[in-house]
Amino acid sequence: MATFGMGQAMAIEEAKYTTVLTQRSFEVRQYQPHIVAETVVDGDLESAGSKAFRPLFQYISGNNESRDKVAMTAPVGMRAASEKISMTSPVAQQQDDGRWAVSFMMPSSYTLETLPAPTDPSVALRQMPKRTMAAIRYSGFWSEKNYLKHAAKLNAWVAKKGFNTVGDPVWARYDAPYMPWFLRRNEILIAIEMPTD
Repeated sequence: MATFGMGQAMAIEEAKYTTVLTQRSFEVRQYQPHIVAETVVDGDLESAGSKAFRPLFQYISGNNESRDKVAMTAPVGMRAASEKISMTSPVAQQQDDGRWAVSFMMPSSYTLETLPAPTDPSVALRQMPKRTMAAIRYSGFWSEKNYLKHAAKLNAWVAKKGFNTVGDPVWARYDAPYMPWFLRRNEILIAIEMPTD
């Protein structure tokens, strides 16, 4: 699944968060509000990202009302298109009847008012609120098998910790397609509510 069309030789802004808890490959994070450019596509887990990449990359490359270029950020990801939660995580992926919402996080220097408006009606800008997310980090191929294996591990850890989930897992990818599989940074995140006692 293609995500980044650009190299990461230069520093790329990432979604801002504070780590609240770390246990092996698992973390609980507090994500700050941010804006995403998002499009919805049909397809399976491994093809939807490639399908959605073009309109999103064209938007940040100047296919917008002011013809401005917007810097690439990380991660890029997908989530279920029908998921009705206000996401604050790095954008991610999940299937629901073959519809996927794929998004690019926008640089933090922008607001909804200062971002150039998309000219492609399939691209929308959304404000994501502050959110608590449980995360698992792993390397490897962008495959459904890897996604499902690590999503199951994350769900088991979240249940063991007694956290309540809010919504479904999201899939975040940070590296260009040419990055060797064993060096890729992949994450699955899920919004949670932590016990208050």
